Amino acid sequence: MPERPATVRAGRPVRFAPRIDALLARHTGADLFRLEPDTIGVAGPDLMDALLRSRPANAEERPTFKPVRARSVSRTDASTYMQAVSSDVRKALQRPLEDTVDLTGPWPQVPHAYLRDLVFGRERLRFRVLVDRRLELTPKLTWSAVTSGAALLRAPGREAPLSKLASLVLDSATYQDRRYAMYLYRRVAAPVCFTVAALVTNALWLGAPFDDATPNRHIIHEALRLLPVSWNILRVASPEFTAVDRRIGPSDDVLLLPLLSHRDPKLWDEPGAFLPERWDGLDPDTHPGYLPFGHANERCWGRHMVMPLAERLLDLVRRDGLTVGRGQTVGRVELDGLMEVAEVRVVRG
Repeated sequence: MPERPATVRAGRPVRFAPRIDALLARHTGADLFRLEPDTIGVAGPDLMDALLRSRPANAEERPTFKPVRARSVSRTDASTYMQAVSSDVRKALQRPLEDTVDLTGPWPQVPHAYLRDLVFGRERLRFRVLVDRRLELTPKLTWSAVTSGAALLRAPGREAPLSKLASLVLDSATYQDRRYAMYLYRRVAAPVCFTVAALVTNALWLGAPFDDATPNRHIIHEALRLLPVSWNILRVASPEFTAVDRRIGPSDDVLLLPLLSHRDPKLWDEPGAFLPERWDGLDPDTHPGYLPFGHANERCWGRHMVMPLAERLLDLVRRDGLTVGRGQTVGRVELDGLMEVAEVRVVRG
């Protein structure tokens, strides 16, 4: 199927990867449909709610804390690492906005680097590489960086770790524990930068320059509606799902699709339009089908880091008059893990 730009009113055209484009064209507004012989797609808000309430996510379905090379990640470890990165984010947000910072250039790469340095400081190279965007090219590359870093990382000297997250790695007693800790460092540190950089890149593409009267939160909620960074939720086959809806077989995996429910014309006025002002009268926590951070039962732990960091980044964008270069007319969204407009050329307006 040829790609076609999906024009967003009050925004710029977005060209989705063919499979995403086909998904939007064929199934927007649908409740339930078969995607593959063993996979059911679900986009109806009531059905998504019922399925996600029917059982909690299992270990393999928790992206950040799924097992590390067959070593399970306990709830205690998960909580410890999230508390550490949350502490680092809170500390970063206490700093005043930089008087001068150059965020022009290719996005989302530029804001990713800014966020890495803001939150984690200029840590040792062994840590900094774990937040590098290039590690997303292949899991083998990530594991290589983790194993080599764990082997070569020296014990802390007189200097204190630059982040609480790094201290969890440096406190590890054995090589195996240090390798496990470094992998979790990557799992919690990198998504903070990836998600916020993608979210604000999407917002900038869809709406910059922004109306001075529009709150940052409205811009963020609307960008998450049209281009949800986490655009699907996978649940593996379970008998609970068949009990909820007999159209789901006992061997069917279920792919829940906020990407579609966020554009359902039954749920939204002018669903294809970028209209941040719509959030004047809508509650993002309760609006049917709006799941940018997952279901209320299992809301993404990173939500309270992503939102304030995105607002800080938008403050800089708006203060410095950043916008998309005039020569770029169509934004491309590839079929990657996160939904983001790739290679946006950002300039001062």
